[in-house]
Amino acid sequence: MRRPFQQLDVFTDVPYRGNPLAVVLDGAGIGEDELLRFANWTNLSETTFLLQPTDPAADYRVRIFTTTTELPFAGHPTIGSCVAWLRAGGVPRTPGVVVQECGVGLVTLVLDEASGRVEFAAPPLTEAELSDHVVDAMCVGLGLPRDAVVRGAVLSNGPTFAALELTSAEHVLAAVPDYAALATAGVDVGLIGPHSPGGPADVEVRLLMTSLGAGEDPVTGSLNAALAQWLMGAGALPESYTASQGTAIGRAGRLSLRRDDQGQVWVGGHAVCCVEGTVDL
Repeated sequence: MRRPFQQLDVFTDVPYRGNPLAVVLDGAGIGEDELLRFANWTNLSETTFLLQPTDPAADYRVRIFTTTTELPFAGHPTIGSCVAWLRAGGVPRTPGVVVQECGVGLVTLVLDEASGRVEFAAPPLTEAELSDHVVDAMCVGLGLPRDAVVRGAVLSNGPTFAALELTSAEHVLAAVPDYAALATAGVDVGLIGPHSPGGPADVEVRLLMTSLGAGEDPVTGSLNAALAQWLMGAGALPESYTASQGTAIGRAGRLSLRRDDQGQVWVGGHAVCCVEGTVDL
């Protein structure tokens, strides 16, 4: 059947500078094989399918697919799916607040009508130690000196990342990944480092996707959420800051991150629709 479809650019307010997302706005009745086949065909990092919620507290339910598998949560699909749902006429139960149901449960999004920005509440984070020998191997795989690393950890909020805090944004951008060597980490590799005052943002972030063999994600909400929770908790980042991502591959993603008085971390950004129509599924 013919279904409404949007393709959005997320974490940017300028088309074609962020991270693209395909959204099928009516995913009802599509078989599992078809869901994955279509997500594989779009060849985007993620494709989402919107459905009626099963939880009465949710406004809609979303299933999130990479080209090879389903994810319980991801950041840019969360913001992009919310914006697509609103553009298609969705009306939240609570004005200014959207509740999304996905694999990790309910995710709350807050709408800033003045700026057009959407923020999602970061899901709970688990942290684990990243051993010294893995950090050493990652430095070799990144072409960076060991003293460029401030700290490392394995972070999980649905997806799992081997994360390194580096001493500067310059080191983040200077990394030249050897994906075969980085496979030692066992999961995708996230990097973060501070910009000098007057830079494009407070920090620079990169995600190197060893899980797909090789490749860099343009802008990653889930990674930025995890990094904010980890480094705010360590006292290494302020309660509110901005992040840029995608610079190394010619994008200009921008994210806002903040922690409220209750300790909840919020990840914000814009999304713009670039393609709208229907798909046969």
